[in-house]
Amino acid sequence: MVDIPEYERDDSQDYLEVLEALDEIPFPLGKTLLCSFLKADFSNKSIEKNKLYDIDGFGVFVDFTKDKIMELIDKCLINSFVEIKGSDFNKFIRVMELSSKGIRELKNPSLGKKIEFEKGEEVSDRELEAFKELEEFLRGFNMEQKKAIISKKKEILCVAGAGSGKTTVLTKRVQFINKYDKVRGDEILAITFTRKAREEMQRRLGLLKVKARVETFNSFCEKILLKYGGKVYGRKVRVISYQQKIMIFMQSLDYIGLTAQEAIDKYFKLNQKKNKSFSQLQNILMNDCFSVLDYYKAQGKDVNVLNGNKLNGDYKMISEIVRFLQKQMEIQGLRTYSDQIMDAIGFFKKNPGLIPKFQHVLIDEYQDVNASQIEIIDLINPDNLFCVGDPRQAIFGWRGSDIEYILNFRKKYPDSQLIHLIKNYRSSRHIVEFMNKTIEKMELPDLDASYVGERSLELKGFDSELEEYKFILETIAESDLEYKEIFILARTNKKLEEIASLMKKTSIPFILKNDDNPNVESSGEVTLATIHSIKGLEAEMVFVIGANGINFPCKASEHPVMEEIKMYEYDKEEEERRLFYVAVSRARNRLYLTYTGKKPSYFIDEGDFY
Repeated sequence: MVDIPEYERDDSQDYLEVLEALDEIPFPLGKTLLCSFLKADFSNKSIEKNKLYDIDGFGVFVDFTKDKIMELIDKCLINSFVEIKGSDFNKFIRVMELSSKGIRELKNPSLGKKIEFEKGEEVSDRELEAFKELEEFLRGFNMEQKKAIISKKKEILCVAGAGSGKTTVLTKRVQFINKYDKVRGDEILAITFTRKAREEMQRRLGLLKVKARVETFNSFCEKILLKYGGKVYGRKVRVISYQQKIMIFMQSLDYIGLTAQEAIDKYFKLNQKKNKSFSQLQNILMNDCFSVLDYYKAQGKDVNVLNGNKLNGDYKMISEIVRFLQKQMEIQGLRTYSDQIMDAIGFFKKNPGLIPKFQHVLIDEYQDVNASQIEIIDLINPDNLFCVGDPRQAIFGWRGSDIEYILNFRKKYPDSQLIHLIKNYRSSRHIVEFMNKTIEKMELPDLDASYVGERSLELKGFDSELEEYKFILETIAESDLEYKEIFILARTNKKLEEIASLMKKTSIPFILKNDDNPNVESSGEVTLATIHSIKGLEAEMVFVIGANGINFPCKASEHPVMEEIKMYEYDKEEEERRLFYVAVSRARNRLYLTYTGKKPSYFIDEGDFY
């Protein structure tokens, strides 16, 4: 008798059934009715009344729970495949319909597409011999790290998981090519993404007594423009300061006849303004306007394309503000950081003989690059390119970064070498196993923990946020850890501000590290931080608060106009999953996930905690 293998369902395309149902049903409908249609739930009288049982997709998820179906509907909403609007018949009812993006998704599905990386090449006998010759130099590094440090390949992609020592490897490679390949420091360019990361790399290279040019993309372009500014602009220009941004922004509001409060009221909905101060709202609006301006410049589009007819409702004022900002910056000779990169690109194209040459270019956090940064690298065209990154930590799609550059590295450089760093030196085995499950859909090699540690991984549900926050504060108070070894992480600024207001009444010192204040560092306090601002850091004990379906994936947006004009196209749900991965991967030994409501986020498998 032949054994018939058990059928394994591929659920990666289930969300398409939701889109097809919305496409087939001849009228807009709410979430409850759509759920009833997909489940064939005749208890919903609208099924019988509208004869929805005659439509092909009826009952396609008859075996699913209603919660599972609602998750699929939410998946479509979070990815902007479905739009919510008011009913034509009842202003108090909200209904759904396919968006233009959803229509495109039906024709050419993208969400089910899985990330594939081939296995890294095995360490060769020749490399083993090289390791022996360099035994003292490579002491303390594992096989894959050694391979990344000494490889002679022209192009290398090093996929380095959380806690795998990627920055240490990168700096050691700089030392290797400087010491053994005899490459001068001015022929080596190392690029980081933030000023802090740049300073840290300079510090590490200094300890190794190695010279190299270390820049951010912006600092590199700034120096080019300072050197050749006369050729680029024909006059002196400068990067706009924060104070100048505020001044020009306020002038723009005066120009269109609005006060700051009136502009805020037009831009934000009531729920978006909740728990935010006037200055916070003003900053978000101002920064969004400058972001829109940068986006259109980067696309090579005239901002006049952004006219009032392209935006709905009260967002029309954005087009007027943006045009005013552009005109005033031109008059005053001011540039944004994005302008610097675009100006440097334009200068290099016109003056290829003035492009600096480097034998080696090394890029950290390669998963976060955007189109203009890639163009800079292509124009520099180094003899050797070494990129370190982690697709699992690609979390800046909302800011224009594109994960496709790291995913397609081998297509762009067919002769390149792929090296996986999978040994995690940060977290205990239990946390690493949970990290692997969190991101398993990406089909990247699992991380391997370097030590076991005591199991301290907990999922805690509460009836109210007050109970949730009190638990966290009590746990901190009872802990024997130094405060600086404790992180409280949240998806949104709002959650942080709620727990911060409660902490002010305690004796527990804390700092707030959020999107408005990302550079603050702990000097002995508990760190309260948004996940975007904590990337690259670690702590002994980490709380991820608000771990429910409202925050993971996050359904709220503080940037309505960016949603309106679809500035950046990216897989929002998968980026939210990667953001959750970044949060849990900050913990070394103690990880607490807390939430309110009936159940946690569907990113979490509750079975992992029993």
